[in-house]
Amino acid sequence: MKAMVLCAGLGTRLRPLTERWPKPAMPFLGQPLLRYHLAVLKAAGATAVGINTHHLPDTMAEVARAECERAKLPLHVVHEPVIQGTGGGIRGLREFLSGDDFLVFNGDILYPVDLQPVVAMHRASGAIATMVLQPMPEAEKYAAVELDGAGRVRRIAGHGPGGEGLSPWHFTGVHVMSPRIFDFMTAEGPEDINREVYVRAMAAGQTVRGVRVDGYWSDLGTPSRYLATVLDVLAGRVRLEWLGADSPLAGTVRAPGGAWARAEARVASTGVEGPAYFGRGALMEEGASVGPGVSVGPGAKVGAGAKVQRAAIFEDTEVAPGETLSEVLAWGPHRIPAPLTGR
Repeated sequence: MKAMVLCAGLGTRLRPLTERWPKPAMPFLGQPLLRYHLAVLKAAGATAVGINTHHLPDTMAEVARAECERAKLPLHVVHEPVIQGTGGGIRGLREFLSGDDFLVFNGDILYPVDLQPVVAMHRASGAIATMVLQPMPEAEKYAAVELDGAGRVRRIAGHGPGGEGLSPWHFTGVHVMSPRIFDFMTAEGPEDINREVYVRAMAAGQTVRGVRVDGYWSDLGTPSRYLATVLDVLAGRVRLEWLGADSPLAGTVRAPGGAWARAEARVASTGVEGPAYFGRGALMEEGASVGPGVSVGPGAKVGAGAKVQRAAIFEDTEVAPGETLSEVLAWGPHRIPAPLTGR
């Protein structure tokens, strides 16, 4: 079985970080976000992976090649000179994907779950596609996927045939698809897989199913959500077993104050309040205060007298002596507000 990770998005809400990295290539606790996607997909049975690129295509392809080589998964890359949307992006890999049912995974989420049962249910159902769903998160405004009592999708973001007694669900960004889905795509041009392609398929009598898969899910598309996800991992609110050796905490050692540290990290003997994470080669000078809820990326430095809490410091970034950071993402000279309302 093959899989596709959607990697062409612009990531406008995460600028200026996405002026350096496409979202799936962004570091998250010292590793590219894509590494976690590949771990989940490989555990689900994926034997090869395709991606689409548009924004910073060379960077995205370089990270994907390195990560797929590490995971021992062959990689297929298709570049989109003009961004094609989710449906058009999948269509661009038609030749690569069309031999069998395949998985599609959004590139900007953290969702470490077991997808093997979903694949098995999809194959047994005969559905043209299966959308992986969760209960609608509180206080969020995600478009609803509405199911009937038999688990069939009848409306997506207000589009579709509808019906009586439908229940609203949240779409995780993960699907399993039959190659038959390509028959309902346009020949060219941007289109949305959910609001357009699936709606056409349903109108033609095809079944799109929804399957609930509980587990931690987060969209890392804004600074606040990115930071909240870092804090959730550090606080133990995320089950990481489906990431195996690719877990961000695998291979770390416990450092002073209840922190996790990678090899060659130098952590001050006092001043750490966990949970906190120090990447490979990170430096915390004596007299600094770090934590709780801090990720210090590879090669980053926290200077003497600095005070950092609830923050993510990206690789090779220096927090100046005496500087105070709270609820921010720090990269180079940039300090990006990431307010954690209600936390």
